[in-house]
Amino acid sequence: MRTKLFRSIAVALSLAGFALFSQVVSAQDAAANYPNKPVRVVVGYQAGGPTDLTARLIASKLQASLGQAFIVDNKPGASSNRASEIVATSAPDGYTLLIAASQLVSSSVLFKDVKFDAEKSFAPITEIMRSPAVLVVGPSLQVNSVPELIALAKRQPGKLSYASTGSASVPHVSAELFQMRANINLLHVPYRGAGLALNDLLGGQVDLFFMTALSAIPYIQSGKVRPLAVTSAKSLPQLPNVLTMAQAGINDLELASWNGLFAPAGTSPQIVDKLYREVSKVLKDPEVRKTFEDQAAVIVGSSPQEFAAYIKQEIARVQALSQTIKIEID
Repeated sequence: MRTKLFRSIAVALSLAGFALFSQVVSAQDAAANYPNKPVRVVVGYQAGGPTDLTARLIASKLQASLGQAFIVDNKPGASSNRASEIVATSAPDGYTLLIAASQLVSSSVLFKDVKFDAEKSFAPITEIMRSPAVLVVGPSLQVNSVPELIALAKRQPGKLSYASTGSASVPHVSAELFQMRANINLLHVPYRGAGLALNDLLGGQVDLFFMTALSAIPYIQSGKVRPLAVTSAKSLPQLPNVLTMAQAGINDLELASWNGLFAPAGTSPQIVDKLYREVSKVLKDPEVRKTFEDQAAVIVGSSPQEFAAYIKQEIARVQALSQTIKIEID
């Protein structure tokens, strides 16, 4: 009887070991053959904005290196939450990815009804880059410095408006902090993407915009918008004559937007690692580095583990920030 029991246990353990071995081999095979069909890269903003530009640059390079189409799919709406929800509920097979901005974390913390959790719903692959914001005004607003802007806002409380790329976005949070530090009152006008916000800034429908430097610099260099200050700790080499917020008299306003690549939670670690290694190669490409650096974006290229730790850190930061300023969810 005891011999039969031992044999049964041995068979059971052998079958369990074989099943585990088969799963490991299957996952390794899936990663080795990945991708064998087109990959969808979802972006929560309109075409032409900084996150879209990042996504298209990375997707084109991955397509070239991996030999399959990486198709950018713009799904703007609900402060980019629509795109995040699409990816969070997609099959974890590596064929639906998300290139998100910092707003992913802010929305997860500040919105009550989102169908995703920034920490639990995704498999972080890599943080691609970070870029500070630049406070810019349109051509119709006759101010040339932060003190002039503050003085005008105090003469016309609630009249000046600012654009954002949606509630809880870096432009929104930056403007709310700016109002609190400067003791002024501005009107929030949220948009579905930076391109739409910029169009209205240029047309005079809104007065100011905390733009990501990545998208702002070409318009600053062409004279279409006027920069007043940057939200970085130091002046940007690309904008040497533009003051930092601290230099302009506004302390404790250092913010940057980031872009990162995610897969749905549960995606094979082998596929996550393969994508991380491929994106790491892309970020070492001299052409890619120059594209980002010319527009004041700092390349990061963190590992999946480092990026997961950073997301956790960002969640804590946004939770603390939400106690400091009141973010109205439009």
